[in-house]
Amino acid sequence: METSSYCYILLFVVFLFLKSYLQRIIKRYPPSPALSLPIVGHLYLFKKPLHRTLAKLSSKYGPVVYIKFGSRPVILVSSPSAAEECFTKNDITFANRPKLLAAKHLGCNSTTLTWAPYGSHWRNLRRIASLELLSSNRLQMLQGIRADEVRSLICWLFRGSSGGEFQSLEMKSIFFELTLNVMMRMIAGKRYYGEDVVKSEEAMQFEQIVTESFQVSGVTNIGDFVPLVKHLGVSRLEKKLVKLQKKREKFMQDLIQEHRKMQSGSTSEQKSKTMVDVLLSLQGTEPEYYTDELIRGMMYVMLAAGTDTSSGTMEWALSLLLNNPESLAKSQTEIDNQIGQSRLIEESDLANLPYLRGIVNETLRMYPSGPLLVPHESSEDCTVGGFHVPRGTMLLVNAWAIQNDPKLWVQPEQFKPERFLNVQEERDGFIWLPFGTGRRGCPGEGLANRIVGLALGSLIQCFEWERRSEEMVDMTEGAGLTMPKARPLIANCRPRPTMLALLSQL
Repeated sequence: METSSYCYILLFVVFLFLKSYLQRIIKRYPPSPALSLPIVGHLYLFKKPLHRTLAKLSSKYGPVVYIKFGSRPVILVSSPSAAEECFTKNDITFANRPKLLAAKHLGCNSTTLTWAPYGSHWRNLRRIASLELLSSNRLQMLQGIRADEVRSLICWLFRGSSGGEFQSLEMKSIFFELTLNVMMRMIAGKRYYGEDVVKSEEAMQFEQIVTESFQVSGVTNIGDFVPLVKHLGVSRLEKKLVKLQKKREKFMQDLIQEHRKMQSGSTSEQKSKTMVDVLLSLQGTEPEYYTDELIRGMMYVMLAAGTDTSSGTMEWALSLLLNNPESLAKSQTEIDNQIGQSRLIEESDLANLPYLRGIVNETLRMYPSGPLLVPHESSEDCTVGGFHVPRGTMLLVNAWAIQNDPKLWVQPEQFKPERFLNVQEERDGFIWLPFGTGRRGCPGEGLANRIVGLALGSLIQCFEWERRSEEMVDMTEGAGLTMPKARPLIANCRPRPTMLALLSQL
C-alpha cells in the first residue's frame, strides 16, 4: 500500500513535468532552467541580491527567460529590445500589477497609484499625480520647501565643523531625514526632523511608522508565490503589515482632518499650498470620487516613492565620488565656474550643470533604486522576443542587468559621468531605465531629479569630502527592494575654504 502511494506520487510528478515540457514545445515558451520543483518552482536557485542572481540566469539562458516563483509564472527580461517590446507593443498588456500581500495591506487593497490594476481608476490616479501633484508648475510652486530643507542641512553641517576640521558623518540617516522632511512638507506642511523640531507625540508617531515601514519593506512574503504557505494561516509578516497599516491610516487621516479644519477658515488665496490641500480642493468638487481613502493612498505613494529611493541614490552617489575624487573635483569646478562662491545652487541652475547631472544618471545606472522595477503582469496572452507569454504571467525587467551589460556599455563597472553628457540618446535605446518607462513609468522622475540634484550639488559646492581611511568605500549591495548599501556610508566633511564667507552668513 505504501509502495503504491509512492508510485502514484512519482507518476504525478512525472506527469506534471511532461505536461510542462510538451506545453513549452508546442507554444514555444521562453527558455527556462531545467528543474522546476513542485511547490517552490525555481525559488531554490535564488540568492541575494536577487537582481544579480537573475542576471546570471539571463546570461545562461538568454534575454527572455521563463521561471517559476513557486506556482507563479514569471518572465524575466534583460535586454533593451525585449524591454522595448514589453513597454511599447505590449505596454497595455503588461500595464497590470500582480496581486501581492504588500499591495493588499500597504497599497490599500491594490487601489493606490502604484498597485492599482490598469483601468479607469488607475488612469484617474495617474492624471491626478501628473497634472495636479507633480506637474512642473506644482513642483515650481513648492521649490522653496526643497531649497529651505537643503539650506538647513548645509547650515547644520557647517556648524558641526566650525573649527575647520573634518567631522565624520553617517550619511544614510542624514539623507533619509532630509528627504522625509522635504516630502512631508510638500505633502502636508509638516517637518519631523532637525535641531529645531520639538519631539511631539505626532513626530514620535511618524518616526515609529517610518521605522516599521523600513523594517518590512525588504521582507519577501513566500505566500505570494507558494499558496500552500498562504493557506496555513495569517503569517507573522501579514500581522505586522495589518498593524502598520492601521497606524498609517490613523496618522494620515489626522493630517487630513487638520488640513480640512484649516481650509474651512482660509480664503481661496491661502488654499492649495500642499498636496493634501490640492486633493481636498478636488474633493470639494467631486466628493464621491476623491474620498479620504483615495487621499490617504496618494499620501502613502508620494511619501514612499520620494524618500527611500532619493536618499539611497544620494548615498550611492557620494560613495562613488569618494572612491573617484577626480569626478568630485570636476563637479566642484563646474559648479564654481557656473555659480561662483557668492550664492548657493538653485534648482534653476541644474540645467546648466551637465556634469552634475551625469553624476546622478551614472549613479542611477550602476545602482538603480529599483533594480527589477516594479513588477508587471500580463492581462492576456502575448509574445515577447518571439516567445509565448500566457495571461497572468508576472513580468520582471532586470534594469540593473541592462544598465550594467558590457555589450551595451563600455566598461560598465567604471564610474564615468561623462558618458551621460547626452542622456536623451541613452534613454531612447531602452538601455537606461531607472524610472521604468511606458504607461506605468514613475511619474515622480522630475521631482526625484530636483531633490537629488539640488542636495548633492549643494554638498559638493559647499564642502570638502574624504573617505574615513585609505580604504575604498565598501560598495556592497544590501537586501531590499530599493538596493540599499549593505553598510551605511560614513564620510569625512569640512567646509571648503572658498565657501566660508557665504556659509557664515547663512
